[in-house]
Amino acid sequence: MSWLFLFVSIVLEVTGTTFLKLSYGLTKLLPSVLMFVFYALSFVALALALKRIDLSIAYAIWAGLGTALIASIGIIAFQEPLTPLKAASIAMIIAGVVGLNLSGGGH
Repeated sequence: MSWLFLFVSIVLEVTGTTFLKLSYGLTKLLPSVLMFVFYALSFVALALALKRIDLSIAYAIWAGLGTALIASIGIIAFQEPLTPLKAASIAMIIAGVVGLNLSGGGH
C-alpha cells in the first residue's frame, strides 16, 4: 500500500506543478488554488508512503519521477523543445529511479 501512496503522491505533485504553470505566476485564481490543493494532497500521500518506505528511497523516487513526468508534460502540453541532452537527462533520471528500486530500499 505504501508504494501506491508514493505513486499517488507523485501524480498529485505533478498535477500541482502543472497548475503552477497554468496559474501564470499565481495571477489566475482557480489554477493557483488547485496548485495548493494538489501539493497539500501530495504531501499527505507522501507522508503515508513514508510509514513503510525508507525516506532516502521514497524522496529520490518522488523527486526523480516527478521531474521526468513534468519534463514530459512540458514537452507534450506546453511545446517545450526536446533536445538530445534533455532526452538523455530524462532517461538518466528514469535509470536512477530503477537503480534505487533495485537497491531494495523499501521495508
